[in-house]
Amino acid sequence: MKIARFTAGDDPRYAVVDGEDLVVLTGDPLYTPPTPTGKRVPLDAVRLLAPVIPRSKVVCVGRNYAEHAAELGNEVPEEPLLFVKPNTTVVGPDDPIVLPRYSEEVHHEAELAVVISRMCKDLSVERAHEVVLGYTAANDVTARDVQRSDTTWTRGKMFDTSCPLGPYLVTDLDPTDLRITARVDGELRQDGSTSQLVRSVAELIAYASTIFTLLPGDVLLTGTPAGVGPIEHGQRVEVEVEGIGVLGNPVLRR
Repeated sequence: MKIARFTAGDDPRYAVVDGEDLVVLTGDPLYTPPTPTGKRVPLDAVRLLAPVIPRSKVVCVGRNYAEHAAELGNEVPEEPLLFVKPNTTVVGPDDPIVLPRYSEEVHHEAELAVVISRMCKDLSVERAHEVVLGYTAANDVTARDVQRSDTTWTRGKMFDTSCPLGPYLVTDLDPTDLRITARVDGELRQDGSTSQLVRSVAELIAYASTIFTLLPGDVLLTGTPAGVGPIEHGQRVEVEVEGIGVLGNPVLRR
């Protein structure tokens, strides 16, 4: 099932994608079973929003693709390298990525994102699939120069608009071998697969749950393949994850 969160000038609503139409749902599928209202809306008549706004946090994983770690001169860490983005970083399809004033080198990072369905703590790897609501595409936008210079990754990773999500939430997806790409103004920059993950989606969920409680609507970013690079004012960056769709955002410097 492919679920959209959208607005047509009113409050955000949810719908199932059916070809070129949206079948509107009652309530929020995070908390209620997806139930059609019977109303259909053309896709081209609405504005798509981020499929979820995390109630608590976005948990991100660094250096989970060996080639990406190597391209930045790093080793794959012995334990998963986690950091957290606040929900103020989240934007949706076609929302601008606003480059922070304190950075001159901002990079795209295409990723598979996992949406958590219910509260969980200290999960086993074998049970991790039980708490997955679905998957979406993400761009872990990074102020690379600041990430290198600062002791923590706060300024480099956690600025407003640094976590585009979308365009849809897909509930019935096998995450083990999905192609992930990033394009800037149509130029292919990243081209990888989740089969290259150092640690699997299930391993990452289980590990994260040992550190903090995961809540309904939390999002887990699983890492980015090699090929990250700069984005500039006026460009458009597109992240595509197989089976999910294309997440496109313009880049803006105020």
